[in-house]
Amino acid sequence: MPVTVAIVEDNNDYRMGTAYVLRSAPEIVVAGEYASAEDFFDDIDEHTPDVVLMDINLPGGMTGVEATTLLKKKYPKIEVIMFSVYEDDDNLFQAICAGASGYVTKPIMPQQLLEAVQQASSGGTPMSPHIARKVLRLFRQNIPSPKADYNLTQRELEILDCLVQGNDYQMTADKLFLSIFTVRAHIRNIYEKLHVHSMSQAVSKALTERLIPQK
Repeated sequence: MPVTVAIVEDNNDYRMGTAYVLRSAPEIVVAGEYASAEDFFDDIDEHTPDVVLMDINLPGGMTGVEATTLLKKKYPKIEVIMFSVYEDDDNLFQAICAGASGYVTKPIMPQQLLEAVQQASSGGTPMSPHIARKVLRLFRQNIPSPKADYNLTQRELEILDCLVQGNDYQMTADKLFLSIFTVRAHIRNIYEKLHVHSMSQAVSKALTERLIPQK
């Protein structure tokens, strides 16, 4: 069976060039080409892909990371490869925590792009070599102390778990039957206890230090 791929990329020339490369491979079918995440979600039920090449910096109200979080929540079997010029730690960790299967940087050679798609569709984790090294370095830097204890309350752990699962503040409030103001107050306490300054940093720490019990 061919692998179906959707491309979510706002740069028209790059989107068309990527589609051209993918169509050169008989084992790949381009399911759709989209300039924004909103356009992609409008069409997904009609053309559901196996793999999505997702840019990070997209126009409209939804970034590539936010789109990945939503996509993996609704369609967990779809594999997402982040396809971006950004190589910074924050974008990388946000993408991984959102559920991306891989992260490749532009520009990329045609053969490497085809291999990344095939690897993701087979359950692999395609990454540009320097990105893979960065991931290893970041996780090594965050190896937990055996006695690490941040004194998180049970409610704070529940809220942190919701963030790890990709829920935003309002979704977390609805899930735990709390007000949005209460959730924000708890999250401020979580940030202070974990010594972090953003949701992505909190989620990264929760994952790397295994603060949330495995289910």
